[in-house]
Amino acid sequence: MTLHRITPIALALACVCFASPATAEVTQASDSGFVVTRTIDLPADDVTEAWEALVHPERWWSADHTWSGDPVNLSLAPVAGGCFCELLPAVLPDGSAGSVEHMRVIHVRPRALLVLRGALGPLQGEALVGTLTITLEPGEASGASRMTWTYVVGGHARFPLPAVAPAVDAVLGEQLQRLANHAQATD
Repeated sequence: MTLHRITPIALALACVCFASPATAEVTQASDSGFVVTRTIDLPADDVTEAWEALVHPERWWSADHTWSGDPVNLSLAPVAGGCFCELLPAVLPDGSAGSVEHMRVIHVRPRALLVLRGALGPLQGEALVGTLTITLEPGEASGASRMTWTYVVGGHARFPLPAVAPAVDAVLGEQLQRLANHAQATD
């Protein structure tokens, strides 16, 4: 069962399965929202290579966390107003296809900062706002770039937000690790 298809109650119960004390990065949690922060060093010689990997989620995002089941349907336009979107294959008898807006770009400084707004996965069906701030800078080690993702979610949900924060952290952590693996493979 993928995270975006889990019911709100099942999502809250699944947190125990997704979270582990060693990887949990929930920096704040309350009834009104939570903050998840993840940092990783990418094996990219400069921030340009890391940026190029970041803006192509179709190359590294997990199929398990898409609505279509295939990350090739994802796209990200890294400009203000740009969409982190997904095309849905034609499944209706009339051949109609669908689409999903996962997030909208609200601030971009190429090779340094990307800020997107949107509630991801099962959070979309709630009265929540999520803001994902991605920063990119040269890493401490030679030949590395440091990327930090901070996802701030707030609003009203029909399930306890502190309970789902670890699951959101786990999914974002998985995506960031997949991005790092992709960068390693293409370096």
